[in-house]
Amino acid sequence: MTKSIFYHAGCPVCISAEHDIVNLIGTGNVEVVHIGEDRTRIAEAEKAGVKSVPALLTPNGNVLHINFGASMDDVKG
Repeated sequence: MTKSIFYHAGCPVCISAEHDIVNLIGTGNVEVVHIGEDRTRIAEAEKAGVKSVPALLTPNGNVLHINFGASMDDVKG
């Protein structure tokens, strides 16, 4: 993986964090994944270690949980 992946669920906390992350690391360095809209990516996020969103998965596999918005259980509904 060469880009970071930013997972979020579309809540105001997530959207705010998305804007900050994109501004900090640049659009070419991050893939934004709205798992509320693309539910097929939930299992991928969980396998990577995402426990809540918003979260940033770095290229070396670290998961950075940012300003708790929702647990993955809440996202899965």
